Parts: sequence; structure tokens; C-alpha cells
Amino acid sequence: MDTLVGTTPTSVPAALRKLYLVRFAFAAVWAALLFATADTLGPLSATLLVIYPLFDVACAVVDVRSAQANDGPVQGLYANIALSTLTGIGLVIAATSGIPAVLRVWGVWAITAGIIQLVVGAVRRHLGGQWPMIASGAISTLAGASFFAQAGKDDASLGSLAGYAFLGGVFFLVSALRLNRAGKEV
Repeated sequence: MDTLVGTTPTSVPAALRKLYLVRFAFAAVWAALLFATADTLGPLSATLLVIYPLFDVACAVVDVRSAQANDGPVQGLYANIALSTLTGIGLVIAATSGIPAVLRVWGVWAITAGIIQLVVGAVRRHLGGQWPMIASGAISTLAGASFFAQAGKDDASLGSLAGYAFLGGVFFLVSALRLNRAGKEV
């Protein structure tokens, strides 16, 4: 991923395409692992929960590098880095309290990160392939509210987080494919 350092503005869509493909692959594997452990909050599921926002931090750092080359939406990306870092810390704490606490922390993250993703996607519309990111941001915001509702139920499970992550990964895949098509049209 260090190949994104020093990218030129014309290579930003190519860098985003690679990043989005990595994000899809990670989300698919992560979702499968979390789904397999979704009924209980044990050491493996707690570790997976903390890893996800930290992976998001790493991706946002890589994204900042490509965005800076194009005077892109770095403020939103920096906000995402801070938010995802705080979420990782919050999930460490929430995991000691149980699944409802995890769902509440994840819900706040989904709402706020969704808004940021929507804004960053809107700013990047000119690059092509951003409508899936805009839609994903809007859906994330709505999903966050549903995690709060689920936290209050007796049968709260982490399974919905696995589905959420996988769907987000699919949006990254669609965006990567659209960026590929937009790059060929230019």
C-alpha cells in the first residue's frame, strides 16, 4: 500500500480502486469470521471487533496519501481516522460489558462514519465510482440506528455487524469496479 505515496492526481482513481478491492477482501473475510463467532462475545470475537475499526484507520491513512496528491477531502479522512481510533478504544471497553454495549458503540460509529463516507463520496464524485460510497454512507447511518434498537433486545447478537461489514465490502467492490470502468473511459 505504500505505492500510494507520491501518487499523481491522475493515479488517484487507480489508488482508490486498489484500496477499495483490499477493503472488500478484508470485509468479506472479517464478516465470515465474526459471523462464525457471533453468538457469544469471546476473545476471538472481541479481537475481531477491535481490529475492524483499526483496519479502517489504516485504510484512511493510505487514502489520505492519495487524496493529498489531488487536494482531496483530507479533512473528512482525518475525521474518520480520529473516529475509528476512538471506536477501537471504545470497543475494547464495551467488550467487557457485553454485546449490547458493543452494539451501541458500533452504532455510534456506523452513524458518524456513514455521514463522513457520504460527504467524502460526494466530494469525490468527479473521480467516478463514488455513488456506491455515497449510498453506503447513507445506509451505514441508518444501520447504526438499528444497532441501537437491537442492543435493547434480549437476543442481541453480533451477526448483524457481520452482515453490515459484508454489505459495506460489497459497496467497496462495486465502487472499485466503477472506478475501473471510469478509468478506461478517460
